[in-house]
Amino acid sequence: MSQQLRPEDPASDSADPTVQPPSTRPVGHEGRRVDVAERRAWSVNGFLALAVALVLAAVAVWSFVAGLPAVGVVLAVLTALVATPLVVIQPGQTRVVQFFGRYIGTARHAGLTWVLPLTTRRNISVRVRNFETNALKVNDADGNPVEIAAIVVWQVADTAKATFSVESYGDFVRVQSESALRHVATTHPYDNPSGTGTSLRGSTDEVSEQLAHEVAARIAVAGCEVREVRISHLAYAQEIAQAMLQRQQAAAIIAARERIVEGAVSIVEMAITRLEGENIVDLDEERKAAMVSNLLVVLCGDQRATPVVNAGSLYH
Repeated sequence: MSQQLRPEDPASDSADPTVQPPSTRPVGHEGRRVDVAERRAWSVNGFLALAVALVLAAVAVWSFVAGLPAVGVVLAVLTALVATPLVVIQPGQTRVVQFFGRYIGTARHAGLTWVLPLTTRRNISVRVRNFETNALKVNDADGNPVEIAAIVVWQVADTAKATFSVESYGDFVRVQSESALRHVATTHPYDNPSGTGTSLRGSTDEVSEQLAHEVAARIAVAGCEVREVRISHLAYAQEIAQAMLQRQQAAAIIAARERIVEGAVSIVEMAITRLEGENIVDLDEERKAAMVSNLLVVLCGDQRATPVVNAGSLYH
């Protein structure tokens, strides 16, 4: 996910010239803001440059032996200029090339590569990385303190922005990821028993997707992109964990009781309907009430019911 930087509003500059809006783009030597984006650095095959350097070195040695020291010095300098820009680039690595401080491009071709002389090369890895954030204590949407952590999978997409837009892109990604995690955690409740909305515990995929988008938007300025974000730790804070556990147990017991009562009522209704439909016994309202009471006690009770045989009559 990329983030476009908007130019500054001239009206805001004219309102207060002493206040400069923040910008993540570096400032050029002319005092104006310039865009930094990765571009390809000029380079050639390193083995060809190595062969040229070896030939120059051999000729320089011959010149010293032949009594031509001036020619030998010139050739030695040329050999150094050809040999020093040789770099070995590993797969998944790049070289950000600068010529006296000015960014001239990024070399991504793996292997022995020859870049421009008199340049500095900075190694930037574009391999996929991951880290786990610290367990943050935040308040959810209901105000309950929770502990949450996430695993962030990311990589450098634009080496120029990663090098020049921020001081340390690795620390920048870590701090911004924790900031995004804290913000997302405060917009959702820990749990939603009604099931009508999202929650941190019940909507992990939705929360992870939202967190990935927010982290990507925050770190785009550093030339980095997010591959995946997953919640790795989620729990109530210790000071309320026991109380919330009791509340969850109570809610589970109530939900189970509702299912039990619903099933018991269906069984009693079916029993009475079958008895009356097949003319097994003629039940008046009082007998129906007694039968319903007994069946509900048997079906809804926590303990096993002990039957009592009534040898008499309900009527005196």
